[in-house]
Amino acid sequence: MSRMLIPVAVLVALVALSVFGDRPLPRADLTFINSSEVNTLDPQRMSWMHDLRTARLLYEGLVKNNVLSDDFEITPGVAESWELSEDARTYTFHFRDDAKWSNGEPVTAHDFVYSWRRAMLPDLVSDYVAMFMNIDGASEFYDWRQSQLDGFSDREFANDSERRQAAFALWEETKSRFNETVGMLAVDDRTLVVTLERPVPYFLELCAFTVFAPVYEPLVAQYERPDPTTGRLVRRPGWTKGGVLISNGPFELTEWRFKRDMRMDQNPHYWDRESIAIRSVSIPSISDPNAGVLAYQTGSIDWISDVTSPYRGDMVAQKLAFLNEHKEQVEALKAQGYDQFSITRQLPQDPRAHTHAVSSFGTYFYNFNCKPRLPDGRNNPFADARVRRAFAMCIDKPAIAKQIRRLGEPSAHTLIPPGSIGGYTSPKGLPNIGDAADEAERQEIIEQAKALLKEADFPDDFVVELAFNKDAGHDLIGQAIAKSWQQSLGVETQLSQKEIKLFREDLKNKQYMTARAGWFGDYGDPTTFLDINHSKDGNNDRAYNNPVYDKLLEDAGNELDPSKRMAMLSEAERILIEEDVPLVPIFFYATIYMFDAHKLTGLSTHPRTKQNAFLIDMLGDGIGPDLPRPMNPERINTGAPTP
Repeated sequence: MSRMLIPVAVLVALVALSVFGDRPLPRADLTFINSSEVNTLDPQRMSWMHDLRTARLLYEGLVKNNVLSDDFEITPGVAESWELSEDARTYTFHFRDDAKWSNGEPVTAHDFVYSWRRAMLPDLVSDYVAMFMNIDGASEFYDWRQSQLDGFSDREFANDSERRQAAFALWEETKSRFNETVGMLAVDDRTLVVTLERPVPYFLELCAFTVFAPVYEPLVAQYERPDPTTGRLVRRPGWTKGGVLISNGPFELTEWRFKRDMRMDQNPHYWDRESIAIRSVSIPSISDPNAGVLAYQTGSIDWISDVTSPYRGDMVAQKLAFLNEHKEQVEALKAQGYDQFSITRQLPQDPRAHTHAVSSFGTYFYNFNCKPRLPDGRNNPFADARVRRAFAMCIDKPAIAKQIRRLGEPSAHTLIPPGSIGGYTSPKGLPNIGDAADEAERQEIIEQAKALLKEADFPDDFVVELAFNKDAGHDLIGQAIAKSWQQSLGVETQLSQKEIKLFREDLKNKQYMTARAGWFGDYGDPTTFLDINHSKDGNNDRAYNNPVYDKLLEDAGNELDPSKRMAMLSEAERILIEEDVPLVPIFFYATIYMFDAHKLTGLSTHPRTKQNAFLIDMLGDGIGPDLPRPMNPERINTGAPTP
C-alpha cells in the first residue's frame, strides 16, 4: 500500500506546485490593453508602436519628451544637462549621478556606446538603423562591417575551430573599428560626447526615441555570440524574460507570459520614482477587440490604448451625442482652453463619455511593391510608376473615411499630415475620384488613369492581389478599394487576408503585390515620414528606389537654412506622392482610447500620441489606501485649463 501511495503523493505535490506557480498576482494599479502582442523588448530591434509604448515603461534614454506639454518639449532623462558645440555637430551629455539600472548599478556613458553600437551593426537588421547614421563615421563603420561579413562565409578554413576563432577575431576587430571610426566617446562614466556627421536639428528628438535607449551590457552580452559560419553576431532573446530583464526606466519586468499577460512593478532604483503615482502595471493579452471592450465594461481594464472593434464608429457617435447634450458647457470649456480629456472630466459621468477620439500623427496607406518581379517570378506591372499613379487616383478615399471608418478622420492626399509640423508646406497630391465635384469630373479622372495604364501596357487580364491582416476593419477597406478598382479601371482584385505575424513577414520580405500599411511619426520633423522611403531605410517595405529622392533627403540633411531645408523636403514628398507613388495615402489616423476621465489622468491629447503610461494616476478606488499619489501639475492633467 505504501508503494502505491508514493506516486500518488508525488502527483499531488506536482499539481500543488503547478497551481501555486500559476497563482494570479494581485490586481495591478493600472491594467491596460496594448494594441497587439509585444514582438520584442529589445529597444534596438523595435519598430511597432505597441512595442515602443511598452518599452517606455521599462527604459529611459538620454532625454525624453514632455508629452503633456503643448510643444512636446525635450526634458532631461538619464542626462541631466547637455551642451551643443558652435558648429551644431557635437553634443556633450552629462549624466545624473542617481540614474540606475533596476539591479542598482549606475547607468553609464559606456552603456549608451554599447547600445548604439548594437543598433549600427548590419547584423541586427534594425528598422531604424538609418537614424544612427547621423553620427559621424557610423555609415563608414556599417559599410565596413557589412563588407567583412559578405566575405567571411566565402573564406576557407582548415577546420571548424579555426573558423570559430576567426569569427571571434572579427568581432574584436569590429569593436576596435567602432571606437576608431564612430563619433561616440564615453569620456568617463557620466560624460558622453556624440559628434554628428552634419547638424541634425532634430537630434535630441531622436535621442528621446526608445530605439536610442540603453540596454545593460553585462546581461545582454551573455546572449550575443559571433556565428562561426557567417561571422555575424547572433542574438538570443532570453535576456528579455520576466525576472531576467534589467532595465533603467520607471518599471521593471516582473513576468511575461507570451500570449497571456505582462506584469511590471515600480523600479525601486529609478531616479524619479517619487513622481510615479502607480506601483504596478498589468498588460493582459486580449487579441480580440470585442473582448477587450467587454473586459473594460466589466471593470477588468482601466485603459484601452487603441480601440479597434468594428463598432467603434458607433462608440464615437455616442460620445458625440453625449457632448452635444452638453454643448453650451463644452463650448465654454473650450474657450477657457480645456483639452478634450479635461472637458470630459468636468461633465457628468456617463459611460458614453469613456470613448475618446484623438487626432494622430499617423497616416494609413497602401503599399505598392516596386520590385521588377513579383514573388511568383512574373513581371510586376507596379514597377511602373504610371500604373501606381492610375490605381492611386481610383481609390475613393473620402468614402473609406466617412462610410467605413466613421471616426472623423480626414482623407489623405499626402503622407505627412498637413499642418502637423511647423514651417512645412505640404504638396497638393494626386487628383482622386472621391474628391470630384461631379460625375463629369470623376469620369475625367478615371479616363486619365486608364490612359496611364494604356501607356504602361498594363495587361488586360491581370488580377491584382491586395493583402492585409485580420481585424481592425482592414478587410472592409480592402473590399472598398477592390470595388473602386473594378468599377473605375475594370481590374479584378483578389483579397488576401493573413494572420498578423505572416502579414508582417510578407511585408518585410516584399512578398506581396499591394498591401495595407500605416505609419506614425516618431519625432517632429518631416523626415520621420520621408525617411521610410529612402532606398536604404529599414522601413522601406516597398523596395522603392529613386536616386533623385534619396539625394533630396541627403541635401536637406546638409542644408542649414531652415526654410530651404523644408522646401527640399516638400519637393521630396511631392515626388513621392505625385510622381513615383510607391504608396497611396488613404486617410489620417485618429486613435480611439477607452478610459474613464473621472478616474484616470495623465494621458496626453497631443496629436503625436506618444503616451507614457507611467504618468497615469488612478484617482478612483481599488489601488490601495497606502499608495502615495503625488499630483504634480506639470506631470498630471488634473482638469485645469491648458496653458
